[in-house]
Amino acid sequence: MCGIVGIFATSPVNQSLYDALTVLQHRGQDAAGIVTEKDGMLYLRKANGLVKDVFHTRHMQRLQGNIGVGHARYPTAGCSSSAEAQPLYVNSPYGVVLAHNGNLTNQEELKKEIYEIDRRHINTNSDSEVLLNIFAHELNKTVNDIPTAEDVFSAIKAVYRRCKGGFAAIAMIVGHGMVFFRDHYGIRPLVFGKREVNGTTEYMAASESVALDILGFELVRDVKPGEAIYIDGHGYFHSRQCTPLNEPAPCIFEHVYLARPDSFMDDISVYRARLRMGEKLAEKILREWPDHDIDVVIPIPDTSTTSAVELANILNVKLRHGFVKNRYIGRTFIMPGQQIRKKSVRQKLNAIDLEFKDKNVLLIDDSIVRGTTSQQIVEMAREAGAKKVYFASAAPAVKYPNVYGIDMPSAKELIAHGRTTEEVEKLIGADKLIYQDLQDLIDSCREGNPNINRFDTSVFDGNYVTGDIDDEYLAILEDKRNDFAKSKANNIVDVDTGDSEIEDMIELHNVGEG
Repeated sequence: MCGIVGIFATSPVNQSLYDALTVLQHRGQDAAGIVTEKDGMLYLRKANGLVKDVFHTRHMQRLQGNIGVGHARYPTAGCSSSAEAQPLYVNSPYGVVLAHNGNLTNQEELKKEIYEIDRRHINTNSDSEVLLNIFAHELNKTVNDIPTAEDVFSAIKAVYRRCKGGFAAIAMIVGHGMVFFRDHYGIRPLVFGKREVNGTTEYMAASESVALDILGFELVRDVKPGEAIYIDGHGYFHSRQCTPLNEPAPCIFEHVYLARPDSFMDDISVYRARLRMGEKLAEKILREWPDHDIDVVIPIPDTSTTSAVELANILNVKLRHGFVKNRYIGRTFIMPGQQIRKKSVRQKLNAIDLEFKDKNVLLIDDSIVRGTTSQQIVEMAREAGAKKVYFASAAPAVKYPNVYGIDMPSAKELIAHGRTTEEVEKLIGADKLIYQDLQDLIDSCREGNPNINRFDTSVFDGNYVTGDIDDEYLAILEDKRNDFAKSKANNIVDVDTGDSEIEDMIELHNVGEG
């Protein structure tokens, strides 16, 4: 669930990349990075931390050039080391920089191929480095001094033949252009847009359309599943369907939780999809619990607020904002360890007692994943004086790991895995728990774009759209990515950078400390 952005312009892009990353910050708070290019020279700044903390004036002044790539990271693989912060770089051929969102499900097999067949070295545990090296290796097969659009598309076709999983990527080929591409099923999001400046067309690609909006780019469309788009060194636009066109299966959890409400994904308004989620959930409550005694609906800020507004309206019950959010605490869902999550919930939210005292409250959240937040919020509502605390989720029960780039890898860490609704209800301490039905969630999103017949709903139903996930894979994934494994990995000292900071100037075919 990283945020990626790339801009091909006629004027300096450093500030634009920074601004884009600030509105994609919700997609990753572990690390941030920008690479720009000018006259065959690459300029890099990346480090652990939020965008506003990583980039200072001196860094921005160094990021020269009219073309660049940015990345906001949260780790689903590897560890929270700045060595795995992106964008990543290899010097051959030409010099290639890549920013990636997603997860390659066959990365272990690919690592072996890269070492034994491609004769390339992988220096981190990041599958992004795997994707970068495969693209670079395939691009290296071109016989032209200057890569043509056909050369680039040929390399991307080979990437699709070799790589499985969910991924969206933006790559710069130093001195020659920028390419962006999306996985076979369009699981991970990627949009592109353009704007006219003094008679010249500038291009931009990003994880979410909101990044284009704030910079004045017109949203053209989503990158299609299996499509690559190449902007060559002269600014000419090329596109190619590099795989047989599969039926799109975008990640439905983007609409539930990950994306900003002011974004469009696959021609679906995230905001309107969440309104419909609230509508469907209200209809379920009226159907299954017509004699409810709910006095007030209280959303858990911020993602669930949109759904809660529509739910309260249909139930004809007051909506009150009973929790005040500390805006300077990160999203607890993407905190790297369970202990940090537990601590941060109380730091992030504070209850307004007046809205809870002597009332039967219905709390609305976008989803329940590990249950840590839900349990503590129910406790907070009771401490604030609520008579009864009901809990509703705008999404179905999350029962299965995600393998396409969202940090919910261990089934044992999912509170609903192997449990009934009543068991989860008891664990979080609610008087009643209501989940959204899966078909209602699908209908809520599909109504925005009837041309999408399928979504990736694997976290709810265990059906993995790529068809390559089995119990053995999930067991290996769980061992590598559970909270204990992450805590152990993140205790390793980063001996390469020491201060968890990377600030390099990369010259074509040469890397030197900045």
